[in-house]
Amino acid sequence: MKRPWRRDGDDLLLTIRLTPGAAREGVGGIWTDEKDGVWLMAQVRAAPEKGKANAALIKLLAKGLGHPATKFSLETGDTHRLKRLRIAGAGDALTARLETLTDML
Repeated sequence: MKRPWRRDGDDLLLTIRLTPGAAREGVGGIWTDEKDGVWLMAQVRAAPEKGKANAALIKLLAKGLGHPATKFSLETGDTHRLKRLRIAGAGDALTARLETLTDML
């Protein structure tokens, strides 16, 4: 099964399909695009304005993965629903948490 992340040295690159302005916040589901790209689906309550939804996404993921929010950075997708996040210093424990999460989806 393809994963919505890959290792890049000591970091992880995570692909996300974000739905801002949702009724509930959460992470759940895998979405595959027309080019066979795999994206982890996430929803946040924040509106897609002035980076609020991106900040809410990072906060949600940091809390859920138990990794400091300061280690997350948005690489692509600032104003688009398809995003790539870099998670700095993501070790084997974080990779294992992501594997567990996506195996349950």
